[in-house]
Amino acid sequence: MKTPRTIVVGITGGIAAYKAVNIVRAFVLNGDSVHVIATAAALRFIGKPTLEAISRNPVHTDLYEGVAEVRHVAIGQGADLIVVAPATANSIAKLAVGLADDLLGNTILASRAPLVIAPAMHTEMWTNPATVANVAVLRSRGVTIVGPGVGRLTGTDSGTGRMEEPETIVAVALAVLDRTSPAGEAAASVLHDLTGRRVLISAGGTREPLDPVRFLGNRSSGRQGVALAQAALARGAVVTLVAANLEVPVPTSITTVMVTSALEMQEAMTTAASAADVIIMAAAVADYRPTAVQHGKIKKEEAGDTLTLELVKNPDILAGLSATSRPGQVIIGFAAETEADADRLLNLGREKISRKGCDFLVVNRVGYVDGETVGFGTERNTVTVLDRHGVIVNEAAGSKMSVANCILDLIG
Repeated sequence: MKTPRTIVVGITGGIAAYKAVNIVRAFVLNGDSVHVIATAAALRFIGKPTLEAISRNPVHTDLYEGVAEVRHVAIGQGADLIVVAPATANSIAKLAVGLADDLLGNTILASRAPLVIAPAMHTEMWTNPATVANVAVLRSRGVTIVGPGVGRLTGTDSGTGRMEEPETIVAVALAVLDRTSPAGEAAASVLHDLTGRRVLISAGGTREPLDPVRFLGNRSSGRQGVALAQAALARGAVVTLVAANLEVPVPTSITTVMVTSALEMQEAMTTAASAADVIIMAAAVADYRPTAVQHGKIKKEEAGDTLTLELVKNPDILAGLSATSRPGQVIIGFAAETEADADRLLNLGREKISRKGCDFLVVNRVGYVDGETVGFGTERNTVTVLDRHGVIVNEAAGSKMSVANCILDLIG
């Protein structure tokens, strides 16, 4: 069973503080023990009860609380990782000169854990020479800086300074944490083991139209594919995401090609495949599509009590990509199955990889277990990865971001 790691999430006073809830939630879902330190300014943007409910631990705010247990030092000493999100221009300046006038500053100074910060501020503040110098100082000390992104800021402003999406921050933080020695020596930065490599990923579930208002689809939300894209980006890859009907946002720094049907996905993946070093088919692609799409809405008054649909098989995108792959190109497929028996599930995976011809196959169970949905549409996943010979080369369970990094470890 996984031993929980202690992650401190520091929240400073910016409008992006509300996004910290999703960061805390992602770490908790990953099985980590999360302790939130919020500055007084942060609590003007987000309430302590919310943070306590999500983190499942008391939220610490006051430097003079828990004096008898030397809390201002103990929290930092016990941390495996510290994440500050959002990190305002003021908090970055204080970190750069080592100020410790609040609990968060004391905790960071008292800790040898890796530090990851996610800046959030207006463009003018981010590009100010003082902030540029402060960020350079922090980088030189081995602090990992995530973002900022480009997009809408508060008010009518738009530009660089938007806090990166929570999923990306978590991906980077987990990459740092997983590459930190047990002795607690911080990694200087994320291990960019995919730097410069071009990664093509499909995500989501295709929809096959019946008429202008109806379609055949599946329950895939696209979370696992998007997590793979975010994790690959955090590890230095140049990422292209072919997205079908996603239910989750994609960072603007990822090149995204939107598609709807299996045929559209086949065209997009085939077009982009020649330039890719790694291809990951994480999308749930429909096996069949209607032979004909009705031009008008199908009326039940006209169809009667029963409706017969004729379906034709869709092309096998994964098999096609594997058959045309070039030497050195890595192809990873997914096999979502409802089989409950673990041995039979693996056998299905082994049969599938022999048909598909890919280098690795990620096998995961989907459907319902004890009345709960697993795999599709959830925050967590459990996978077993097979190589082309059907040998188990990796197993992972946890948040979809954690699973994504385990999958990428195979090619890193």
